[in-house]
Formats: sequence, structure tokens, C-alpha cells
Amino acid sequence: MASLRRFTTAPTLEEIEAIAARAFDTIPEELRQHVRNVLIRVEDFPDEETEQEMGLESPFDLLGLYRGVGLPFQSVSDLPRGPEMIYLYRRPLLDYWCETGEDLTHLVRHVLIHEIGHHFGFSDADMEAIEAGAAGE
Repeated sequence: MASLRRFTTAPTLEEIEAIAARAFDTIPEELRQHVRNVLIRVEDFPDEETEQEMGLESPFDLLGLYRGVGLPFQSVSDLPRGPEMIYLYRRPLLDYWCETGEDLTHLVRHVLIHEIGHHFGFSDADMEAIEAGAAGE
């Protein structure tokens, strides 16, 4: 996947969606098949309700969010609910990209995989431990 460093203007919502779609395609099929019903949306910022719910000091504090019930917590006896969603927030992602110089494609993929981890029932602490273990190898 090519970096978007070649852009002279900020990538659009559609361009971030395309990066996310390519990133999703790199996830192994045995995992991807369990995420097919999760919708991935790119928005500029989290909505006001999400900001309040998450206790954000700034809308730039959240790069992505999983909304749904993780697979380990789902039951066939559950009442139907709205679709499960992964939100990627364009402006915070771009801000982080500019501040760190990290490859935008890598950043979007990392956030997407992090939110998919929540779909599989992992907490933030679980994922930090997994990442720390992988970094130490």
C-alpha cells in the first residue's frame, strides 16, 4: 500500500475510506470473515454525543471507535440491534499523521485493526499487551 505523503492537500473522506478498504483487504481471511457485517465509516470528527460519552477534551482525541457488542458477548437470544460500526475519524487521523510523520496508510490500518480488536472482545489493555509483546519479539 502506498503512502499518501504525495498529497499536497489533506486527503478527503473518500480517500481515507479507500485506504481503510485496502487495509481491510490485508487482514487474514480467517479474521476478515468474522467482520464482514461490521460497517466501516469515515467521518471528520466524532459526534457531540460520542465526545461526551467518551469524556473527550477535544474531538482530536479519538482516532477511531467501535460501536457494537463484541463477538464474545453476543448471544443468539439477544434482541436485534443496530448495525455494528467502526468509525475512523479523518481530522484526528490527519492531525496525528502530521504531528508524528507516521505513514498515513500504516496509521489508518493500525486504527482499523485496533477497532476490529474490540469487535473480537479485546480491551484497550489487551491490545496494548499484544502490541508490547509483538514489539519485544
